Amino acid sequence: MDYIKIKFGSNFDPTGQNLGKTIQEIFRPRPINPMFSSREHMWTPQMDIFETPEEIMIWAEISGVEKDDLDLEINSRAVKISGIRREMSRVSNGTYRLAEIQYGRFERILYLPSPVDTEVVSSSYVNGLLKIRIAKLKLDKVHKVPISEE
Repeated sequence: MDYIKIKFGSNFDPTGQNLGKTIQEIFRPRPINPMFSSREHMWTPQMDIFETPEEIMIWAEISGVEKDDLDLEINSRAVKISGIRREMSRVSNGTYRLAEIQYGRFERILYLPSPVDTEVVSSSYVNGLLKIRIAKLKLDKVHKVPISEE
């Protein structure tokens, strides 16, 4: 796979006066693109969480991921969505001009804004959008506690 470096703009510096700045940018601490960190890299899909008085809804944008490659786990305070997007086959004699789509494993743990009922959950996956609906626990329940004599 061949990558081509493309530079836009008219700030070409044939004299090398900005070489020091370029070296600083190279060694500046910053997150490394996970694509280059290991063969089994992770990517982060975009997600939305919103709520009503009765439920919490999560939408995850994970196009290109097969339904069988998704896992969904829920407890009363968090949701874990994980899976894998497999790389699409490429034309053997083609040259990349732009490569932005991320492949590999992903995992997101989303902490919920209020406790939920893990028994009242529904999910659907259509057109690359995973939608999860979780009922909130009713916290205004009162439990009568018997008092015993010692």
